[in-house]
Amino acid sequence: MTADITISTRDLTPFECLVMDHLCEGKSNASIAHETSHTEKVVENTVSRTAKAFGIKSDGDTNLRVLLALAYRTHYGDKAFDRLSVDCQHLTKDADGRQICDRHIL
Repeated sequence: MTADITISTRDLTPFECLVMDHLCEGKSNASIAHETSHTEKVVENTVSRTAKAFGIKSDGDTNLRVLLALAYRTHYGDKAFDRLSVDCQHLTKDADGRQICDRHIL
């Protein structure tokens, strides 16, 4: 089964973005709840709402968190990757000779 992921159907709330930033770092719901001073249930519901915004549905063959992280990173940039201090492999030069990334939102 191929997953159909769409661009976010609505703007995410600041809290949804915060939860997604943590999710993209590989953190569990429990860890995200602790860091945001919310319950695991609030985080779980936030992840579910965010998945719906991207049109991602959970089934036996799909890891919702992985697809959600990929969709979020594609739509909102990759802050988690930026924090690793690893050079982007998509660098090209613009008309002025400056290196720019043609795939990530800066």
